[in-house]
Order: sequence, then C-alpha cells, then structure tokens
Amino acid sequence: MNRVERPQLELNEAHIQYLDGDFRILRPGSFVRCAVTRQSIALDELRYWSVDLQEAYASPQEKLTRMGAKLRK
Repeated sequence: MNRVERPQLELNEAHIQYLDGDFRILRPGSFVRCAVTRQSIALDELRYWSVDLQEAYASPQEKLTRMGAKLRK
C-alpha cells in the first residue's frame, strides 16, 4: 500500500463514547446513527451529540427536538 492511500473503512456502525467537545471511538466504523431520525452520520461529519444521553444527532434541529422531548417528561 502506498503511504498516500488510505485503507478502506468498513461500512459498519461505530460505537462512540461522547465527551465534552470530542468523542472516543470504542469500536471502529464509518458512521453512527442519529438518535431521532436514525439517519446515518459519517464520523467526519459528526458535529452534534449529547454527553448525558450518549447519543448523536444529524443536525441542531434533531438535538433540539430530542431535548424538548426530554424536558417534557
């Protein structure tokens, strides 16, 4: 393999530990699922998550939707 080539990422769901401002990959994969829409989110596009709930969101709207549901309970 050439040093410029990247190995192919498996098309598996990653298992992530969500931290404040960062995340740790516990099981390698190429994506996680949005907790609200179940949409696949590529790891390099993951920007929104909840540390308390340990779940990912596709956009700020999904996070707000989820937080609103948690506040009503």
